[in-house]
Order: sequence, then C-alpha cells, then structure tokens
Amino acid sequence: METKLEGITAKALKEPNLVFTSLAHHVTKSLLWDGLKHMNKNTASGVDGINVDTAEKDFNLWADEMITSIYRRSYKPPTVRRVWIPKPGKIREKPHRSPLCCRSSTTKKCSNSTKCNI
Repeated sequence: METKLEGITAKALKEPNLVFTSLAHHVTKSLLWDGLKHMNKNTASGVDGINVDTAEKDFNLWADEMITSIYRRSYKPPTVRRVWIPKPGKIREKPHRSPLCCRSSTTKKCSNSTKCNI
C-alpha cells in the first residue's frame, strides 16, 4: 500500500498542475491505523472528547464505518474546535483548529504521504 502512495507522491511532485480527482480508494484500515499510531500521544482531545489512546482502543468500532463513508463519498469533514493561541512575543493571537481524533489520523497519514485532504 505504501508504495502506491509513494508513487502518487512522486507523480504529484513531478507534475504540480496534475489534479487528483479521488484518492479515496487508497484509504484502508491499515492506513488509518498507521496514521493513528503516528499521532503524538500528547495531542489534545478533539471536540468529541476522544484522545489518541481512546481512539486506538476503540479503533475497530469506528474504522470500518469511516472507510465505508469515504468510499460512498458521504464522508463529512470533521468538526473542529477553534481556539486562539498567543503568538510568542506579540499581542496578537493566531487561530488553531483541533479536529476529532479519529478523523485527524486519516488526514495526518494522508498528508504525510500525499499532501492531500480526503
């Protein structure tokens, strides 16, 4: 699986104007699990209150449903919690968005290998 994503990455880098219409068929349960395992354990819980440890423990409860929704194109972007974080040395703050934990594992793994959003 990883070699397919590496091939897509290479093609995207070689042809920056190329548009990928769908990468959904590359999303698998193992890809989700790998993305979840690469997430920082100290990451804050999402708006649903789920942290990385809980998402890993309950992985089999939500993964199949998520993959099915991606394949059926009924996947909805995650709800995000928007917070303002102070910028070091400045008065202004910058926005930060915190997605649901299980959804962010998908985009984390995907963005590491293909620079896309599912």
